[in-house]
Amino acid sequence: MTPGWCLEPGWVPGAIGDIAALHARHYAASHGFGAVFEAKVARELGEFLARLDPAGDLFRCVVGAEGRVLGSIALDAGEAGLPPRTAHLRWFILDASLRGAGLGRRLLAETLAHARAAGFARVFLWTLAGLPAAERLYVEAGFVLEEEVTGTQWGRQVTERRLGLVP
Repeated sequence: MTPGWCLEPGWVPGAIGDIAALHARHYAASHGFGAVFEAKVARELGEFLARLDPAGDLFRCVVGAEGRVLGSIALDAGEAGLPPRTAHLRWFILDASLRGAGLGRRLLAETLAHARAAGFARVFLWTLAGLPAAERLYVEAGFVLEEEVTGTQWGRQVTERRLGLVP
């Protein structure tokens, strides 16, 4: 029996819109974010995909049986201003119907294996306070808190956390 989804090793048609929508729905519910946040996700993901370099970058989509993207993860090594041998883990999200079955752990493990194979000295990500399942997943993978900043983002007061890992 198939799980009702497949893992695609790159961009698929509709990925940018579907991933932006997943983020928009999730963060509207959890943090009250609106259109500015959704537009930022779509714009930055589109820019990343336009410059994706498979030598260091990684992008994976979880595609449902009906062809919609139900999850994603990316490793961005080409972001402006990154120190050498550093990659930014981004756009890691799963539709609520896929959470809790180990798929997130699998995606994160495969992404970190890619980071090790590509020779990155450091991987980091930004997350928000108030996401305990995500925080547990990152801590289990070895990420540690590097910085915590509280301020107004996307029209709301939030606490952002930068987590880092030496793969």
